[in-house]
Amino acid sequence: MRHLSYLFVLAGCLVAALWLEPVLKVNVLRRWRRLLLTLVPVVVVFVLWDLAAIAAGHWTFDPEQTTGVVFPGGLPLDEVLFFLVVPVCAVLGFEAVRAVLRRPAGDEPARDER
Repeated sequence: MRHLSYLFVLAGCLVAALWLEPVLKVNVLRRWRRLLLTLVPVVVVFVLWDLAAIAAGHWTFDPEQTTGVVFPGGLPLDEVLFFLVVPVCAVLGFEAVRAVLRRPAGDEPARDER
């Protein structure tokens, strides 16, 4: 069970953040193109960064706490999922705060302009 530790933490992050989508109607998942444009640069930069750190011997992963699925270069699947899950949770949190404060998103007119 310890080999799923990383995945359990990621699942906990998602559970803690996904309720914001339907309850506060933040529409993060509905605007999937915008989310994808946010995720792609994050994933690319941090995957390359991790691969460089692994190759230099500066970064390792405990195989007892990961699934064992490892991509070329020594990057575990769990770490790649981290680069997807954490930004999604951050965007959900940011959009939830924006929704509660009733602040418009960058592509929406302000309430007094409608």
